[in-house]
Amino acid sequence: MLIGIDASRAARARRTGTENYALHLIRGLLTLDRSHHYRLYFNRRPPPGLFVPGPNWEPRVIPFPRLWTHVRLSWEMAWRPPDVLFVPAHVLPVIHPRRSLVTVHDLGYRYYPTAHRPLDRLYLDLSTRYHTRAASHILADSQATRNDLVREYGADPTRITVVYPGVDESLGRVDDPVAIAAVRGKYGIHGTYVLYVGTLHPRKNLVRLIEAFSILESDVELVIAGQKGWLYDSIFARVRELGLEQRVVFPGYVADVDLPALLSGARVFVFPSLYEGFGFPVLEAMACGVPVVCSNASSLPEVAGDAALLVDPLDVKAWGVALERALTDEELRSELISRGYAQVRRFSWTRAAGETLRAIVGQA
Repeated sequence: MLIGIDASRAARARRTGTENYALHLIRGLLTLDRSHHYRLYFNRRPPPGLFVPGPNWEPRVIPFPRLWTHVRLSWEMAWRPPDVLFVPAHVLPVIHPRRSLVTVHDLGYRYYPTAHRPLDRLYLDLSTRYHTRAASHILADSQATRNDLVREYGADPTRITVVYPGVDESLGRVDDPVAIAAVRGKYGIHGTYVLYVGTLHPRKNLVRLIEAFSILESDVELVIAGQKGWLYDSIFARVRELGLEQRVVFPGYVADVDLPALLSGARVFVFPSLYEGFGFPVLEAMACGVPVVCSNASSLPEVAGDAALLVDPLDVKAWGVALERALTDEELRSELISRGYAQVRRFSWTRAAGETLRAIVGQA
């Protein structure tokens, strides 16, 4: 069977959650499955070494200046269709094989519409409605997302499979103080720090995090790492209003090579998001042996299990209390770290690839 995969998002230079999902899941499929042939579609030539060369896959680079998915990839599907098409991190092209799968990562725009720009919200709504109707099968990152698809769009639950993503196996605890010091210096971090990693936009609930941080008794820095998304001005404004310019650090996007040391050097990892389809950073922090405090909303209880302090994302005072505990209670910290390592072992890309392959083959 010829399995086509839209790999365009996996080849991006700066990857966030969905792009990393595509990269690691495709790698998992190519490693696991030797009985089928894969054709990976790219809108530009991928960087060397993105995927290990092998006899079970071929790249198909088809550049196009605009509307690549719905024009150029659709043309490809019309003239050289695979037996099955899988789109892990974007939208199905208008023309696609009858047997097509797509991953829906989250429906946060339905629950927090004001946290998205109007055109983005419209695009997300239309594309997800389209997936619900056009795909022969849908993968969801979590049970929460599966339930949202059924509730919000009337999706047939028998056409949805929950496949939990994995954690990058190369990500682990860094104990080398020189490596940690180098990363701290690179990103302008001077003292003990609480760390957030993710895109800067309203749904991440960073204004409330900053307000909670302002009431902490512990003398620590707050590091908010990640690239700017949208509607982020209020985040920086709140820091200025509270006079926290010297205690809150915005290092911007963190390169993958620096992430393990940055996570390992943190005293606490915090993830206050209002809504997540999965929440990769929670598991990444656990893999690096850092106590986690995260929101109790949407999919995050599925991801964190009993290995994090779960907090109502709207309760600023509760965030302050939870952060103070995670910073100072050594017994609690030790327990959270131990549970975190155990929780991470529940999520692997090999398992995700196997479950995804069964869903793909089931469409044949």
